[in-house]
Amino acid sequence: MEVGSLNSEQVQDPDCNEIATDGDGVLTELDAENRVPEGKKEFVAPAIGMEFESYEDAYNYYNCYAKEVGFRVRVKNSWFKRNSKEKYGAVLCCSSQGFKRIKDVNRLRKETRTGCPAMLRMRLVDSKRWRVLEVALEHNHLLGTKIYKSMKKMGSGTKRKSQSSSDAEKRTIKLYRALVIDSGGNGPSNSNATEARNDIPNQLNLKKGDTQAIYNYLCRMQLTNPNFFYLMDINDDGRLRNVFWIDARSRAACGYFCDVIYIDNTYLANKFEIPLVALVGINHHGQAVLLGCALLAGETAESYIWLFKAWLTCVSGHSPQTIITDRCNVLQSAVAEVFPSCHHRFGLSLIIKKVPEKLGGSRNYDAIRKTLLKAVYESLKVIEFEAAWGFMIQHFGVSDHEWLRSLYEDRFRWAPVYLKETSFAGMSAAHPGETLSPFFDKYVHKQTPLKEFLDKYELALQKKHKEEALADIESRSSSPMLKTRCSFELQLSKVYTKEIFKKFQFEVEEMYSCFSTTQLHIDGPIVIFLVKERVVADGNRREIRDYEVLYNRTAGEVRCICSCFNFHGYLCRHALCVLNFNGVEEIPSKYILSRWKKDYKRLYIPDHGSNNVDVTDRMQWFSQLYRSALQIVEEGVISLDHYNVALQAFEESLKRVHEIEDKHEPENL
Repeated sequence: MEVGSLNSEQVQDPDCNEIATDGDGVLTELDAENRVPEGKKEFVAPAIGMEFESYEDAYNYYNCYAKEVGFRVRVKNSWFKRNSKEKYGAVLCCSSQGFKRIKDVNRLRKETRTGCPAMLRMRLVDSKRWRVLEVALEHNHLLGTKIYKSMKKMGSGTKRKSQSSSDAEKRTIKLYRALVIDSGGNGPSNSNATEARNDIPNQLNLKKGDTQAIYNYLCRMQLTNPNFFYLMDINDDGRLRNVFWIDARSRAACGYFCDVIYIDNTYLANKFEIPLVALVGINHHGQAVLLGCALLAGETAESYIWLFKAWLTCVSGHSPQTIITDRCNVLQSAVAEVFPSCHHRFGLSLIIKKVPEKLGGSRNYDAIRKTLLKAVYESLKVIEFEAAWGFMIQHFGVSDHEWLRSLYEDRFRWAPVYLKETSFAGMSAAHPGETLSPFFDKYVHKQTPLKEFLDKYELALQKKHKEEALADIESRSSSPMLKTRCSFELQLSKVYTKEIFKKFQFEVEEMYSCFSTTQLHIDGPIVIFLVKERVVADGNRREIRDYEVLYNRTAGEVRCICSCFNFHGYLCRHALCVLNFNGVEEIPSKYILSRWKKDYKRLYIPDHGSNNVDVTDRMQWFSQLYRSALQIVEEGVISLDHYNVALQAFEESLKRVHEIEDKHEPENL
């Protein structure tokens, strides 16, 4: 097994679960390199399910493991194909395995064979990788000290072969050092985890057993989740620096919902026990959906760049249109480097959440806060925002306030009035009360240890997947109750998912608070309308606000100054009033986003169609079949009845597949 990252040293194939490394590692004594006291090590042993790029890589890994534990490796058996003579199976064992025949015993040499059962059996699988099928770790003899030469010295005629073996060992050593577990975790022993993390941003700050817990989790997921993907980033000292992983469902979700992504670094930025970063999207029900997870060494541009590149390797070419992050210069530079063409915006709710912290000590805090929120949420035009901001600065004498000054400089990335051309798919939080919540909000607190999080991670995802599956069923099986006679409401009640329709239905109802629609200006086919609306203001008093709406009769285009469509993905009450005023009975298709439709995941399968599948690429076959089966799996766990129907469907499908003659039966070891 090889270790990989996306720096200059290591890269992993996006369709593989094993990790890759280069050959520049240096073979050194682990005690000195890892600064670990002798006798306090635990070594990650070979496990069933490990996969390797080649037989040589598998052999070298087992050999390195043997050296550290204290035994030598011998090839017990090898299997070759009849025609090509290609090796397809092997058993590696301890050199003390078996017993010598009496006639072969050299009486001048001490007998070393004890019938030791320690072994590793592996075979070449369909993916052209070598997979471990069976492992026995127990020895029936004493193990020696570290062995740095597993073979006897050879003559000059075998010098080149010996050198090649040494190079192979160097290619393996970084992986092995990375998986060594010591009494102090991955970093120095320090009771102040936050301080340690800041002092050593080049490696994960892990406690005892954390590296083993990560490794065990990744190995388990590889075996139980066929499309699971992960990458490990190892620093020059062989220590774990960053880890990225994404499960099969999240990989599938990326194909549908990665148009707008929120980089949730709440836990890393706020110095939680676990330095977690989550990539989050919004599904067709408006629910948060996980698109990937990472543990990062620190808030550095290098770590974020590594994460973004790692994510890109497994999303099949999909790239986000909009990325939302916390207001952070490091994140800004990382997004600019990896996603230069996307719209990078700062989460408005994340900024508003910091107002008490940043302005709480100011005189007239309540008045300043109220003025700030009014400028942010109620300004429809840039000139209105600029005037309101200028008034706040001058009236309250806060022109020297550093946070407000820097916030104003960044206004083009967070203030709604400047972001009307950006598509947010409901993640803009452009209205008061809308927030971007941490994905694991109810599962992780500041002191949650890593081991506990890995357990809660699976529980959280199971709950989220069940919620989505239930929402799918409810949206497709029930018809929402109509509240008006508006044709727009009836039209989209047949199209949108239940939750999205509720939001749109509210806009239809609020059309009745818009009491006047008049023409302001006509320029050929383009007409500017003024829509007056009674809105609830402070103290439940009502006031009248004006909204300008552009309507192009020829192109069927309608655009409101409130930009509800770009912020939330559906038309606002003002645009609906203009359409209704002009006798339009159906909303133009361009304003009915596919991502909100009931059957979106059924009808819009990424890379759908056999014509797009490479007939020679088994990984593409797998991905296509997996996406197609995923819908049945997700809905099959809703209830026992769902489970029985889904299971029966799978069994029938498998039977039909088996009826096709398999001309290439795999050979048994």
